[in-house]
Amino acid sequence: MTARHFEVYGTVQGVGFRPFVYRTAAGLGLTGWVANVNGHVEGEVAGSPDAIETFVSRLRSDAPDLARVRRVRLSGSIEPSYGGGFQVRHSVPAGAGPAAVREIPPDAAICDACRRELRDPGDRRHRYPFVNCTDCGPRATIIEDLPYDRVRTTMRTFPLCSDCAAEYTDPADRRFHAEPVACPVCGPRLAWEDLRGEEALRAAVKTIADGGIVAVKGLGGYQLVCDAADPRVLTELRRRKHRPAKPFAVMVDGLRTASRLAVISASEKCALTSPERPVVLLARRRSHGSYPLAPEVHPGLTRVGLFLPTTGLHHLLFDELARPLVVTSGNLSDEPIAVDDTDAHRALAGVADGFLTHDRPIRTRYDDSVVHFAGRTRVTVRRARGLAPASLRLAVRAPVAGVGAQLKHTFALAADGRAVLGPHIGDLTELAAYEAFQTSYDHLRHLTGIEPSVLAHDLHPGYLSTQWAQAQPLRRIAVQHHHAHVAACAAEHGVRGPFLGVAYDGLGLGDDGTLWGGEFLVADLTGYRRVGRFATAPLPGGDAAVRHPSRTALGHLLGGETLGSPRPYPWLTRHFTDRLDPHEVAAVTAMVTRNVNCRRASSAGRLFDTVASLLGLADRVGYEGEAAVLLEAAAGDTHAVPLAHRVVRADGLWVYDSAPTLADLLARQLGGEPVARLAAAFHLTLAIVTSDLVARAVAAGAPRTVCLGGGCFVNRRLLTEVRRRLRAQGLRVLVGGQVPVGDGGISYGQAAVAGARLAGEG
Repeated sequence: MTARHFEVYGTVQGVGFRPFVYRTAAGLGLTGWVANVNGHVEGEVAGSPDAIETFVSRLRSDAPDLARVRRVRLSGSIEPSYGGGFQVRHSVPAGAGPAAVREIPPDAAICDACRRELRDPGDRRHRYPFVNCTDCGPRATIIEDLPYDRVRTTMRTFPLCSDCAAEYTDPADRRFHAEPVACPVCGPRLAWEDLRGEEALRAAVKTIADGGIVAVKGLGGYQLVCDAADPRVLTELRRRKHRPAKPFAVMVDGLRTASRLAVISASEKCALTSPERPVVLLARRRSHGSYPLAPEVHPGLTRVGLFLPTTGLHHLLFDELARPLVVTSGNLSDEPIAVDDTDAHRALAGVADGFLTHDRPIRTRYDDSVVHFAGRTRVTVRRARGLAPASLRLAVRAPVAGVGAQLKHTFALAADGRAVLGPHIGDLTELAAYEAFQTSYDHLRHLTGIEPSVLAHDLHPGYLSTQWAQAQPLRRIAVQHHHAHVAACAAEHGVRGPFLGVAYDGLGLGDDGTLWGGEFLVADLTGYRRVGRFATAPLPGGDAAVRHPSRTALGHLLGGETLGSPRPYPWLTRHFTDRLDPHEVAAVTAMVTRNVNCRRASSAGRLFDTVASLLGLADRVGYEGEAAVLLEAAAGDTHAVPLAHRVVRADGLWVYDSAPTLADLLARQLGGEPVARLAAAFHLTLAIVTSDLVARAVAAGAPRTVCLGGGCFVNRRLLTEVRRRLRAQGLRVLVGGQVPVGDGGISYGQAAVAGARLAGEG
């Protein structure tokens, strides 16, 4: 007989790990104890050496599905500090400091066992919206501090009734030490004005059924819910929410309904049914059968975002309504999702026809995650509820923070080989989003135990994240925007040596003071060298051009960089300008001619905007990236012949000259070629140009590992074709999977660069 002390690090709190340790030890005849300590789990076991060896092996191999075991430490023989049996001890609060990053479990969607109880008339939790167990339910959204115990969550105000307490203390029960455990007797209750419980639910159901909009308090914040088949209510929701065109997510009751609405691959099915329950962007079926979706759900698009119920409350709504529901963020356009009850009623008073709320506070906001698939490759569009704040691998040692960009903002905290990407905040141009960033940063820094010694920020001095970093009394490292994009991809895949980065996005400040966005970089995590780019064009009116693709198009046609190719002939240009407001054309022409408020940019994203406008798809947009999304939808699966294109050498760089492409596009459009074929031709042309520029760089000695980054690679058609062509060259091609490929991944890339530079100094 011997006794050993053990410590387990990783995501091991809030995932049923202590009950798992208890059952494993008891099954092997071991005695001892287990407890949550700071951000990890530790304890003692005594028994035969063979049983202890098996116990340690099973800690790694048989851990609960929601757990992620990173490291197990086992001491030498010790004197036991306990009596007989095995017990789960009270948690030990934080000591002098964590030995590793304290990992926070994300929220998990309702499990099958809890869903069966929800619908079982004989179960005491029948129709209880807040049913959960050790395998599911709220985690990150209710945790106030670690170690993870009920007293350190927002459930502390709900004392357990005798029945729940019996389950909580019974090692054989699946609610053994499930901290959010509750029931109708002792747990949270629904509310609708003065109504409670079932009456509140019925009031919400009636409002939705009658064509109304209901603000529902979900796991990570309020959601706006309405009938997805009713064009009138969706039009009204867009008006009230100030969201004229951005697509809405649709929640459905199960895979059968989802399959009637969209074509679903095996990979997409796994994502839909996973505990994370993200919104998955899927190819819409042409016929919805008995489940029609109103066109106002996703205007002009061929893909629809679907997800399955995440809570018991969602299932109860479907049991009564039996129809697909729009379930979208409870906010006004670009603001953070509402979490506080008082603030939600104030912010959403002009949007919702009623509020279905409850009395369990939400500690941290988490919007819904969004993913899509290019083949079997998952691309994360938004990392939020269900995914964040699960830790990611990152080769850093010293504690650092990446404070992110301006749009689709996230921040990242990293230390000891792990990084924690904070929740999607939104656009920092909104004061509420900026305040949410600061609050979330302080809370996650406290929970993880990561106290950054260095802040990594973007080069752009106008970003509020940059200004915030510069106001902090810490060392700062500036990271170029597109280097952060490709570094995020490289770091996620564990690339340590040099690589060739291809960064396509809207705008980012370059190290030369100009705006970049179509970049080819020979890089590693410490630095980069620019080897290629897109031709530049003016942005008439600056930020106004981003909202008006027609202005971007005029900038390309009238003032695109001269690289030896003529700009499109005036008679081709007039084919475009004749349909625009002549006053706007005159004003933009004057701006470009006089070079007034016309910063130039080598932007792939703005080139997408230009082509979308030339094809009549989007002259004005309501959200960032709308023109590119419409262009991809227009292309569909259409076969196309590439447009004219040209790559030239200028100032030591390979440059894509887009003038021949635009001239050919206009000529073919004037010749009657359909919009779908021209949209497809542009995607194909961009993939060919990318392949050409990469081939030239590799021929000149660039690495054969290619990392793709930037929001343009959310475009499924572009990503698929670029990757296919680069792989045909025998290159290793990588794209972000867990880390958002767009600006939501910038903070992770910033942290990676800062960590690498600090390691180089050491």
